This record gives sequence, C-alpha cells and structure tokens, in this order.
Amino acid sequence: MTNSTPHLIDRFGRRVDYVRLSVTDRCDFRCVYCMAEDMEFLPRKEILSLEEIGRIAQAFIRLGVSKIRLTGGEPLVRKNVVALASAISATPGLSELNITSNGSQLRKQASALRKAGVTRLNISLDSLQPERFTSITRTGKLDQVLDGINAAREVGFDRIKINAVILNGRNEDEVLDLLQFCMERNLDISYIEEMPLGLIDDHDRAVTYCSSDEVRRIIGQRYQLLNSAVSSAGPSDYYHVHGSPIRVGFISPHSHNFCHLCNRVRVTVEGRLLLCLGNEHSMDLRAVLRSGASDDELEQAIISAMDLKPERHHFNLHDEPQIVRFMNMTGG
Repeated sequence: MTNSTPHLIDRFGRRVDYVRLSVTDRCDFRCVYCMAEDMEFLPRKEILSLEEIGRIAQAFIRLGVSKIRLTGGEPLVRKNVVALASAISATPGLSELNITSNGSQLRKQASALRKAGVTRLNISLDSLQPERFTSITRTGKLDQVLDGINAAREVGFDRIKINAVILNGRNEDEVLDLLQFCMERNLDISYIEEMPLGLIDDHDRAVTYCSSDEVRRIIGQRYQLLNSAVSSAGPSDYYHVHGSPIRVGFISPHSHNFCHLCNRVRVTVEGRLLLCLGNEHSMDLRAVLRSGASDDELEQAIISAMDLKPERHHFNLHDEPQIVRFMNMTGG
C-alpha cells in the first residue's frame, strides 16, 4: 500500500482497528453456551496454517489495525501458538496483542506468552463452585483454571480480565462472588449476556437470559459502580467499583446494542473474514491466500470486504438462532 496512513473504514464511517483471529476451533472444554457436547471439528486441510494466520495479521496491521486478539476455541491447544504470537507482536504498528483463554493451559504457557509479547489476557470463569464449573464447561476442572490464573498473575501481564457469561438459574447467584474474587486479585471482569449463536439443547436461552441491567442491580446491592471513561477498544461498557482500581465491564449484545461503535472484525480459523458477529457477511481470505495472492492483493481484498460490514446485528432470544455456527467456530 502506498498510503502512508492506511486505515479501514466501513460504509457507516466506522474505523476498524481491532481484529480477532481464531487459531483453532478446538477446545478442551465444551461450555454449554459455546458449543454442542458432541462437536465435529474441522479437518486440518480446511484450517489456516500458522503462517497464513500470521500473514493475515500482518496485512491488517499494515492497514492500520493496532490491536489483535488471538482466540479459538481454546487458542493454547494449538501447537506452536507461542511462536505465532511472537511473530505477530514483532510487527511494527501493533500496540496490543491479546489472547482469550479458558485458563486450562496457562500454568504451562503463561510465561512463554508474556515473553512472546502478549500484553493482556482474557480468561473465562463462569463459576467458583467446582461442581457447577464442571457442569457449565462439561469437562473443565476449576482448580486447573484457578492455577492458570495464578500463573498468569505471576508473570506480569499488563492487565488480566475475567469473562463471565451469566445465565439465569445457573450462575447469577455468583455475580458478587466473582466480583469479590477479582477485587481481591486486582483482576478486571466483564459480565457477558449469552450470545445466541449455534443450536444448543442444554438450555432455553430465553429462560436463562440474564441482562446486564440485572447484573448491575445485583452488584448495586453491595457496591457502588462509577461510570468510567476507560475504553479497551472492545465491546465492554466499563465501570469502576468505588474504592477499587479494577474495571467492571458489561457486554450487552441484547439489552444495550453496541453496533454503532463497532470497530472489530473476526477471522475464523478456516479463513472467513466475518464482518459482524451476528451476521454471515464474510469474505473467504483462505481462497485469496491459496490462490497465490501478493501482499497487495490480500490487502485489497480486506479493504473491499469493509463494504460488507452491516450496520448492526439482530438477536432474538425467542426464535431459533439465524446464525447456526457455534462460538468456537466464530472465534471468541
């Protein structure tokens, strides 16, 4: 590209400067809101190689993207993901390289990830009760994740944030316990409304839906939440707890649609550039790469895809989801 200040702008004037790159659809958990219990994963030939993922990341950085998050599935189950992180973090122009993880592999990999240039971690934690944690994740062990969180704290990431999907009747009674856990460890936290992606049979999403407003009400019974001007460039609407330095975020795709501020796109592990979490608008970057495209041609494909980004998503809890891909296929 010849433009000295490249950037990606969609049809609605929103600048895209944040990309979530999925490195795998596989996961060692089977969280009830994320995937089916019996998942069929993509064959190797259909997923991007680490070299292809790195090349896509570098193209986005050249186009003005300053923040990249590696996601999955569980990104840390992909072999050599630390080497990929190191290559991406070394690319001039990138200000943040982050990872979303379920925490299961962090005791083994936290130090290497920090040395590779990963600056922040998001770690999923939906319950502090061992049996309930296993029920929600189907296969996860709470002690293993808590140990992973401790390992991450020991190596000194810039910030660590806990992500908690709150389900009515499943874990809404732990909203305050999760907040207390984070306050005691100087961890940020985001409470998330369940995303209606993929057909699930574990629960009725309309019944288990817990709004961000309800979570704020629960927190307000014990703590005072103060508005914050902090922005992580992601979808969280942040607050501070009076007397605590941690950030408390709310991700509210249903109750407080944030599409007008959307600065994000996703690349799935099979190379689909998804322009919206809740729509199927996409471009096949794998086909572009495997056609022998030059760097300029790859960048031009990404630029042209910005016209596909829709104005907003439309989620309806009472109908079958229009998007049948699961979150592990979408990329965090």
